[in-house]
Amino acid sequence: MKRRVVITGMGAVTPIGNNIEEIWESLKNGKGGIGKVTKFDASDYPVSIAGEVKNFMPEEYIDRKNLKKMDYFTQYAVYSSIQAVEDAGIKFENEDTERVGIVVGSGIGGMSTFETQHSILLEKGPKRLSPFFIPMIIPDIAPGHISMVYGLKGPNYAVVSACATAVHAFGDAFRIIQRGEADVMITGGAEAPVTPIGLAGFAAMKALSTRNDEPEKASRPFDKKRDGFIVSEGAGILVLESLEHARKRNAKIYCEIGGMGATADAYHLTAPDPEGDGAYRAMKNAVLDAEMKLEDVDYINAHGTSTEYNDKIETYAIKRLFGQRAYEIPISSTKSMTGHMLGAAGGIELISTILTIVNSIIPPTINYEFPDKECDLDYTPNIAKEKEVNNALNNGFGFGGHNASVLLKKLNES
Repeated sequence: MKRRVVITGMGAVTPIGNNIEEIWESLKNGKGGIGKVTKFDASDYPVSIAGEVKNFMPEEYIDRKNLKKMDYFTQYAVYSSIQAVEDAGIKFENEDTERVGIVVGSGIGGMSTFETQHSILLEKGPKRLSPFFIPMIIPDIAPGHISMVYGLKGPNYAVVSACATAVHAFGDAFRIIQRGEADVMITGGAEAPVTPIGLAGFAAMKALSTRNDEPEKASRPFDKKRDGFIVSEGAGILVLESLEHARKRNAKIYCEIGGMGATADAYHLTAPDPEGDGAYRAMKNAVLDAEMKLEDVDYINAHGTSTEYNDKIETYAIKRLFGQRAYEIPISSTKSMTGHMLGAAGGIELISTILTIVNSIIPPTINYEFPDKECDLDYTPNIAKEKEVNNALNNGFGFGGHNASVLLKKLNES
């Protein structure tokens, strides 16, 4: 028998806040976090804007000695994980640590460390490279570090599926508990791609907005004048538990996981299937897995990247799945505020979806000014709205044709 799985803790570091309270205030008030790049001189770059984490003080949670062994993506992951564990109120000294696991992913890993150490190699030679170079860049080091903070010995690995990473990681953690292989899982994604080569690489693909003079208006999902996404950094981490385990320790429960769907486009390196087939099937499978009807879905947190093709094809996939009812379902893209956090995007968007269910407030899609006839659904333009949400879909799609969708629902006590 499948075990029921619930969410009991959340933590995050983002361009719009470094804890859940700050982030929710930004989301419901439509406050964006995009600005000029400050981490390095990007004045000569075709794109000079990004979603940077601000006022981040990792020493609040991480020992300085360990910080030196961590790339920024790992710092974000560990910091957010400690927040999430504190929020869950779980004491691991009271748990069987062999039944507590971690699935935390990153689309790229330690990009800043790679750049820095490569410069050292070229300028000073191979003997000057840090012995921590390899452990700092590999994506799986983040869950490794988290496990060592708490001595957790259950399933532990990273997922890498570009911008679908965190949703896939969340889905894997859900399945592990559902199958009975663990009682508690820490999951989500982390990313730190705001680096010289990261920004230049995405710009070279023509994937980014070049609205350099108006950074606060550059991320505009579903808007007719969208011209690319905004590369951003941070982490979004969640604590999952079996319902039985959470109830046994009288945990605060945010909501329940209903189902998950994962598919492939098998179409193109970066462009989505023009028929939206993979996105359509991922959402459909999540609803089927939850044993629900399409009419039960009250809200969709869209992948909504602010690129020409993603937004219109995701819109098409939603209409293909829900038919005429697609026009009645409120949708939002919180990337309009956070920018695109790549492998971490799904983590913060899952958190946003959970907070939508808990607070009955749908965050807006900001910067929506010019309607697009190919994007003609209700994207909750510019202003949040109050609405009871019992069941919600959260989408994550990635380069390579990776698609994932999760259905979250209010806990039914029966």
